[in-house]
Amino acid sequence: MSVIVGRALPDVRDGLKPVQRRILYAMLREGLLPGKKYSKCAGVVGEVLKKYHPHGDSAVYDALVRLAQDFNMRYMLVDGQGNFGSIDGDPPAAYRYTEAKLTRLAEEMLADIDKETVDFIPNFDETTEEPVVLPSAVPNLIINGSSGIAVGMATNIPPHNLGEIIDGLVMMIENPEITIKELYKKIKGPDFPTASIIHGKQGILDAYNTGRGLIKIRARVEIEEQTKTILITELPYQVNKARLIEKIAELIRAKKVEGISDLRDESDREGIRIVLEVKRGEIPEVILNQLFKHTPMETTFGVIMLAIVNGQPKVLNLVQMLSLFLQHRRDVVVRKTRFELRKAEEKAHILEGLKIALDNLDKIIALIRNSKNPEDALNALMKNFPLTKIQAQAILDMKLQRLTGLEREKIVQEYIDTIKEIERLRAILASPALVNNIINNELLEIKEKHADKRRTEITSEAKEITIEDLISDEEMVITISHQGYIKRNPLTLYRSQRRGGKGLMGMETREEDFVADLFLASTHNYIFFFTNLGRLYWLKVYQIPETGRAAKGKAIVNLLQLSEGEKITAAFPVKEFKEDTYLFMATKKGVVKKTSLKAYSNPRSKGIAAIKIDQGDGLVGVRLIDGKKDVILSTRDGHSIRFNEKNVRETGRVARGVRGIR
Repeated sequence: MSVIVGRALPDVRDGLKPVQRRILYAMLREGLLPGKKYSKCAGVVGEVLKKYHPHGDSAVYDALVRLAQDFNMRYMLVDGQGNFGSIDGDPPAAYRYTEAKLTRLAEEMLADIDKETVDFIPNFDETTEEPVVLPSAVPNLIINGSSGIAVGMATNIPPHNLGEIIDGLVMMIENPEITIKELYKKIKGPDFPTASIIHGKQGILDAYNTGRGLIKIRARVEIEEQTKTILITELPYQVNKARLIEKIAELIRAKKVEGISDLRDESDREGIRIVLEVKRGEIPEVILNQLFKHTPMETTFGVIMLAIVNGQPKVLNLVQMLSLFLQHRRDVVVRKTRFELRKAEEKAHILEGLKIALDNLDKIIALIRNSKNPEDALNALMKNFPLTKIQAQAILDMKLQRLTGLEREKIVQEYIDTIKEIERLRAILASPALVNNIINNELLEIKEKHADKRRTEITSEAKEITIEDLISDEEMVITISHQGYIKRNPLTLYRSQRRGGKGLMGMETREEDFVADLFLASTHNYIFFFTNLGRLYWLKVYQIPETGRAAKGKAIVNLLQLSEGEKITAAFPVKEFKEDTYLFMATKKGVVKKTSLKAYSNPRSKGIAAIKIDQGDGLVGVRLIDGKKDVILSTRDGHSIRFNEKNVRETGRVARGVRGIR
C-alpha cells in the first residue's frame, strides 16, 4: 500500500492514522496515564519524532492537538491542559507551553498491548518497535470518525454515540446475520461533538447501506418570542464560529440579508451564543431561512466510509465496519488468552518444581549445602529429582521464608489456582462463544464507564428552502395599466386620508394609457393572467417588480412568455385552489365555460390552455365564482341575459364551453 495512502486513511480496527497511533503509544511509554500528572507536549512531540515519526514537528503537534479538542473529537483521546485552540479557529499555544496526558478512553485502546495482542514492526531506524495497530477495546473509528485525503481517494466518516454503537455491536454478537435495518433501531445516526440538528434520514440510511451519503446539518436556533431575537446555540460540525459571524456580517453589509439590526457573539465557556437582533416589523423566520441558504449555518456532510482493511483501502457499509471491529477484537482476545495461557503454564511448571522441593525439603537442602557452586547445585537437582533447568533454578532462587508451613500452603494453593486458570484459558480458546461473551462484557463495561447522552438531534425530513421562504408574507397593491404595464407596492405605502383628501399619485401613465385594474394580494399569492387566445399564465406576486409609488411599472410581456398577438384580457389573485371554487369564462362570440379552479393548479412557465377558442373568437373575461350566484352577460348592442351559475354545467380544462348569449 502506498505510504501516502497509509498516512491519510485510518485503519478499520483502531480507527487511527499512523501519526495518531504513534502519539498514543509514545505517551503510554512515557507513562502519561490518566492518573498521572500532565507532561509538556514538547516532550511528547520529541519522543514521537525521535522514535516513531521522522517528519515535521508541526504535523505531530497538530495531530496531538486535534485529539484533545472537544469540538473536533466526540470522545477525546488526549487530555490537554493549556491553550489547545478554539472553535473560532484560534491556533493552539506552542508545544513548549501546553501539557497533555492520555484520557481514560485512550487507556482502554492501549490496554493489553504488552500481552502480544498485536503485531509490532521495527521503527524507521530499527532501534525499537512500534505497534501495527492498537488492541482498541473501543470502536474508535465509528465513534470519533475520521477525515483524510489520499491520492485519488478520500475518507469522511462522521462520529457517533458510543452507547448506541455498543448497543449495535452487542446485537451483532448475538446475531451475526443482523441487517442494517435492524441496527438502525439502535444506531440512529451520527452524533457530532458540536451537537446541532440533522435534517432528513435518507442520507444516513444511504451511508449505512452503501458507505456513501449526504447528511444535511443545521445550527440549533432559538427565536425569543417577545424580542424576536435569533439565538444560535449550536453549530454544524467543523464550522468555524468566527468565520460564520464574518459571513453573516458581510451579507448584512451587502444587503443580501436584511432585517438584522445588531449582531454580537456572547459565547463563553458555558457554550455558544450568537445573538441577532431583528428589526421591528421583520419576520425572524424569513431572516433565518436566508441565513440557512447563504451561510454555513446549514452544511452538508458528505459521508465516505473509507478505511484500510487488510492493507487495502475499502468503502464499508455499517455492518461491514462493525463486523471488522468485532473480528479484530476476537483476534485480540484470542492472542491475549494464548499469552496468558503460556504464562500460566510457565508458572504452573515452576510451582510443580517448588512442590517437589517442598516434598523433599531435607534432601534438597543437604544437596545444595554439599554443592561447590550454584552450577553444581543446579545440575545435582536436575540429576537427583525430576526437575527441568527452569524448575531447578526457581528452587535455587527461592527465599528461605517460603519454607515456612504457611508459605508451603500458599504454594500448593497457588498451584491449584493456576491449574484452574489454565483450564479456563484453554476453554476460551476452544470456544468462540466464550470469546464473544468476553467481548460482550468488555463492551458493556466500557459503555457503563464512558457512554453519554446523544447530542445531535435527528429530524425526519430536511425542509427545502424555496424563494418563497425568503420572502415575507406582505399585503401588496397590484396595479395593471390598459397598455399592459404592471407593478406592485406595499399597502403600507398608501397612508389613510380623511374625507376630502386629494389622494396620492398611484401610477405614472403614458398618453392614452390608464389604470385598468387594481387589487390587493399577498406576496405569496398567485396572479392568474388570461389572454385573448384562451391561455392561462401564472406569476407569484413577489415575482412582480416592486417599484416606486408613481412609477409606471414593467411591461407584462417581459414577465410572461406570450406569443405574437396575445394580450392579457383578465387578471386576478388566487390564494388557494379550493374544490368549491370555479372559473367562469366568456368569449367575444358569447361562449361561456365553468371549470373547477383545481384544474388549473399546476403552473407551467409557458402557460396552459384555459379554454378552446374558435377561429375569429377570443376570450374577453374571466371571474372567480362559487357556483351559487347569478351571471349577467351584456353585448355592445345593449342586449343582456341573466342566469344562475348552476345552469352552466362544469367542463374540463381544455373544453370549448357552451353558448351563453347570441
